[in-house]
Amino acid sequence: MSSQSLQNTPSSSTITLRVPQVVLFDMDGVLYDSMPNHGVAWQRAMKEFGIHFTLEDSYATEGARGVDTIRKYAKAQLGKDLSEGEAQRMYDVKAHYFHEMPEAKVFDGVIDLMQKIKASGLKIGIVTGSAQLPLIERVTRDFGDFVSADQITTAYDVKRGKPNPDPYLMGLQKAGNYSPTEGIVVENAPLGVHAGAAAGCYTVAINSGPLDDSVLLNEGADILFPTIREFADNWERVLDSLSKR
Repeated sequence: MSSQSLQNTPSSSTITLRVPQVVLFDMDGVLYDSMPNHGVAWQRAMKEFGIHFTLEDSYATEGARGVDTIRKYAKAQLGKDLSEGEAQRMYDVKAHYFHEMPEAKVFDGVIDLMQKIKASGLKIGIVTGSAQLPLIERVTRDFGDFVSADQITTAYDVKRGKPNPDPYLMGLQKAGNYSPTEGIVVENAPLGVHAGAAAGCYTVAINSGPLDDSVLLNEGADILFPTIREFADNWERVLDSLSKR
């Protein structure tokens, strides 16, 4: 693995004995090239409710529950304390705009990586902050050979979303009651990387967006790849390095 293809950063998880049993994938920006569509949908919906929201904001808040993002921005810009129901109705508008756009493609390398993980004897789970049922249904359709519906963690499964560790702790539980030292998290967003590291999992950052590598590394990523394809190509090396710790 060349220095151009990945970076390491020290973290508390790198000194913990690890025997990986499960890989937990984030969805948007990791499995699907969907973040540009989400950015447009967020901006359109927020503008409709009088909230200024940029493309950069969509990347900075990616991974959080949509209702939490809405409540945060409504409080800051409108001075309103929205209820969960009020925020959900606004989120439904964002979801409507998102589903008007073309379906995002699966990133190159995802299927290859999942095949390698399965061949290595590890389980696969998906942990997303999404509450959009059509997206969740698509995941089971696209990756049904690798993950079952009961191994998908969504915004419906936790009260506290990313950057809290709760989603990944729930993902470990749903995949088979694994401990954090048995989990590998694959993330592309600062909040998600923080959540994976906070849960105690070995955390792989995939920098599929516009952020500087340092943003993801500083949130606790153990290793970083510029694409999921490069992670797939280096899967055996990563797994071997963990087994030797």
